[in-house]
Amino acid sequence: MKASDVARGSAVDAVTHEILQGKLLAIVDEMGIVLARCSMSPVVYEVLDFACGICKLDGDLIAQTNGITLFTGTFANQVRAMHERFGPGMAPGDVFMTNDPYQGGTHGCDFAVVRPMYDGVVPVGYAITVAHWLDVGGAVPGSLPADATTMFQEGLRLPGVRVMREDRLLPDIVAIIRENVRLPELALGDLNAQLAAARIAERRIQEICAKYGRATLTTVFDDILASSERQARAAVLALPDGRYSASDFIDGDGRSDDLIPVNLVVTIAGDTMTFDYTGSAPARAAPINCSRGALHSAVKTIFKAMVAPQAPSNDGWFRPVRVIVPDGTVFSAVKPSPTGWYYEGSAQASELAWKALAPIAPERFSAGSYTSLCATYFCGELPDGGGQFVHIEPQHGGWGATAHRDGANALIAVTDGDTFNYPAELLEAKFPLRIVRHALNVEDGSGAGRWRGGFGVVREYEVLAEASYLYASYGRSRTRPWGLDGGRDGSLNYIEVIRPDGTTTRLARTAHHALHPGDRVRLVTGGGGGWGSPEQRPPAQIREDIADGYVDVAAAEREYGLAAATPGHKTGPQERKPAINARISLIPSPPGGRREQAR
Repeated sequence: MKASDVARGSAVDAVTHEILQGKLLAIVDEMGIVLARCSMSPVVYEVLDFACGICKLDGDLIAQTNGITLFTGTFANQVRAMHERFGPGMAPGDVFMTNDPYQGGTHGCDFAVVRPMYDGVVPVGYAITVAHWLDVGGAVPGSLPADATTMFQEGLRLPGVRVMREDRLLPDIVAIIRENVRLPELALGDLNAQLAAARIAERRIQEICAKYGRATLTTVFDDILASSERQARAAVLALPDGRYSASDFIDGDGRSDDLIPVNLVVTIAGDTMTFDYTGSAPARAAPINCSRGALHSAVKTIFKAMVAPQAPSNDGWFRPVRVIVPDGTVFSAVKPSPTGWYYEGSAQASELAWKALAPIAPERFSAGSYTSLCATYFCGELPDGGGQFVHIEPQHGGWGATAHRDGANALIAVTDGDTFNYPAELLEAKFPLRIVRHALNVEDGSGAGRWRGGFGVVREYEVLAEASYLYASYGRSRTRPWGLDGGRDGSLNYIEVIRPDGTTTRLARTAHHALHPGDRVRLVTGGGGGWGSPEQRPPAQIREDIADGYVDVAAAEREYGLAAATPGHKTGPQERKPAINARISLIPSPPGGRREQAR
């Protein structure tokens, strides 16, 4: 927000406002640094599966780190849940925690730590951190059984408890955690990291109050929200009024391969936007469901991508948004529906909103992407009695083409924002796995078009452990990423397990697949959809794709027409670059800032 956006009549001058807003953003970034440095779990300090924020006393989000986009819509509801339960009894030095998906959260592995912040004895707001814990008990290591029928199979659930009083950990809560998770040292280490991050936030807020005054700080809180709301409403007002719909399918739920129908109607009326998911399938007795908190995050992610993708996030941006959905759908699960793989359900909710709005905002949105986070778990016993290991990793994939350029290759799904993949060196040092291939998935291709979709990834592991298995949940394994304006659909996500004798098994959502030393596990993500008719792609670009190894002559003939691909040009072996099959960086900086659009 610029100084000129400060509300008229504000008691804070524009310069002071800019200084304090910058300090608030610096605080949440410092929280993220503290959390990552102190965490004991690679999924936190390498993948960055966490987020940090500062909220007003009423729960509204004021500032947030870049990180998991699916935590954007949960902070306010989680803070409010803690306030409703403990508000009158809160005191300086208190800290509360929850991982309840039915009170604004996501799933049991995402623990929120909420600390009321005080200026002396006067409350001024809340610090909140959410991080993915590697294991919280339940039916399987990692706590996300792909065949769960109820939340009770997904591990420990704390619907809001006091974990610290007078800045001292309560031993009873520590004992409950220690006795209910498989990896207690990691869990308690991550808890301490979250506590440290929340504590540093309160310290910095107290420094602001000491220098500028509590009244000035709270006025800036209100000004930030008001300014963001004005900008969001202006952006919506510039869009054409109307009803915009999208429908799709979720590819199975973990227990059944049935296609699950989902739909959305987006209504734009003046400066407001309503997202109505009424009519989507009922909640399943399977972990594909998401709760309302995750649904609201999914909607807010897409709305933010439309109105201001690069601006810092706060709840003011979302005041023009209304979300409608009845209880008990795959997007609004209630207890005891399982929500372990909530990010697959919420990814589909995001994709529906993306699909509905893309035609009216082509400068912001692309064609369909690989969508699914493709989270994969490797579990088992470490060699020489070293105990259990649990490795979780999200996979990157192909994004759809836009109206002006080819889609981004090897980019994380929209639901996961700024998360990273594991470096090969760290993964091989910590787990009995070896990465034998890391490549763009050019074999399966992507959606052809005037602008083609981006390519997914092939990440292949060799299994070294004697006793291990995998479980995973890959969406977009049957319904392909959609093309736009005549562009063709993209390619699918899947897993292949290849035995030493060459026997190959193909998987998508799987609850337990036994692995043996020498097996190779190939994780494959799809390419995005194309934009515009393939006939309109310039021959020079097709020839460049052939030379780069992105497409061979046969595929060029099939997708674009060989005559268009090679007019007056003979492509010989000496002119062809080798197909891309070496290890690559999965954090590119694609033209046009595609990563910014994912935030």
